[in-house]
This record gives sequence, C-alpha cells and structure tokens, in this order.
Amino acid sequence: MADPLSKDDELAGTEQPFVQHLIELRDRLIKTVIAMAIAAAVLALYPGPGELYDILAAPLVAHLPKGATLIATSVISPFMVPLKILLMAAFLLALPVVLYQVWAFVAPGLYTHEKKLVLPLVISSTLLFFIGVAFCYFFVFGQVFAFIQSFAPKSITAAPDIEAYLSFVLTMFIAFGLAFEVPIVVIVLARMGLVSIQKLKDFRGYFIVLAFIIAAIVTPPDVVSQLALAIPMCVLYEVGIWAAQIFIKHTRAPDAEPADS
Repeated sequence: MADPLSKDDELAGTEQPFVQHLIELRDRLIKTVIAMAIAAAVLALYPGPGELYDILAAPLVAHLPKGATLIATSVISPFMVPLKILLMAAFLLALPVVLYQVWAFVAPGLYTHEKKLVLPLVISSTLLFFIGVAFCYFFVFGQVFAFIQSFAPKSITAAPDIEAYLSFVLTMFIAFGLAFEVPIVVIVLARMGLVSIQKLKDFRGYFIVLAFIIAAIVTPPDVVSQLALAIPMCVLYEVGIWAAQIFIKHTRAPDAEPADS
C-alpha cells in the first residue's frame, strides 16, 4: 500500500500557531453564545417561556382527569422550570449554528476523505437525535400517559409536579434521542475498523436482545413504550450496517486498500 505521506500533503502549509488556534476557538465560542442568546430572546418574545412549558406538558395534560392540572411544590418552580425549558429550546434552535462553528473549527485540519466522513455524520446524527425526540413526544408520550392513567384509582386525583415532569421528559428525550443514534455508532465502529461488517451481521441476534433489555430499563413499565424504543433500535441497526458499507466505500483514503467485510 502506498504511503499517502510520500506524496504532496494537501494540508502542507496550513499549520497555525497554537495561540492562533486559541483565538479562533474563542471567536467560535463567542459566535455560538451569541446565536443561543438570539434564539433565547426570540423564544422569550414568542411564544414565551410559559407557553413553551404548556407545549411540553400538552401530552400529559391531555390524559389528566378533567379539571386536573400540574402543580408546583417549590416557590421558585413556576419561574425556574419555564426558564430551563427556554434555555433548552434556545440551544436546540441554535444547534445548526453551533454545529457549523464546530465544523468550521476542525475542518481545516482534515483531509478531503476525512471531511467526507465527518460532515455527513454530524448532520445525520443531529437529524436522528431530533427524530428520536419527535417520535418520543408525538407518539410515545401519549401511549405512556394513557397507560399510567388507566391504572390510577378513582379515589386519587393526579396532579404531577412540574419539576418532576420536566425531569421525566428530559430523561425520555435523551433515551430516545440516543437510541436513534444506533446507525451512527455502527458506522463509526465499522469505519474505524474496530468491527467488520460480517461481525456486525453476526451480532444481529444479540443486539435484538440487548435492545429489549435497554428498553425495559429506560422506559416506563408498559409494553407499548418498550416496543416503541426496542423496535426502532433494531431497525436502525440494520440501517447502520447498510450505511456503513457505503461510508467505508466512499470515505476511504485515496491510497488505502479496500477493507474486508
């Protein structure tokens, strides 16, 4: 195999002093903070922190008994909880700018074939995370809350605490968002040569069992939400195997030998 360093290095002459890197990093961080501040200001004006919480709480409120509402058990909860949601929403809204700043900082130090790998993975991992969160909000929450309320005794009036609900929502969002990153993990493992495509295929049966174990741990104890997490993970594992073969083919270094599958 030819040594790529024996030819002209496409990054030759692009080195910068360490201080220059720190200055650029500072500028990128400032731009990121400004983007998040602008997003927070826009969301504060419309729809507003309170309305953002109402949107987040809508799946639960829809399944509460008639006339029941969420409650705040802490004096500052009515202020702090909407503020936390505002900051979280601002970060998500500014995420494209954040990712661009990260990409702009690291891209000059990457070879062309490395750029072909990193940029698609950054974009696809972000989209998959958002899809997982949306799937959780629009489908899973409704099923989970309906299941929970069906077991509530008639002598009990449900009045969940807003901080507890926010904690539950964030846990579920993170769980489903990360679960939908399965294809990215598969692609990275295969592209780095840690696991071959054939071994990934052979591990398929074990992964199905692992997916259901993870779903049983991170989701509430109802069949619907567990299936809603485990089944997409299994499907996305297959997607990851298929995508890994394409990535390995199109992101190989110019002089690299084909990897065994």
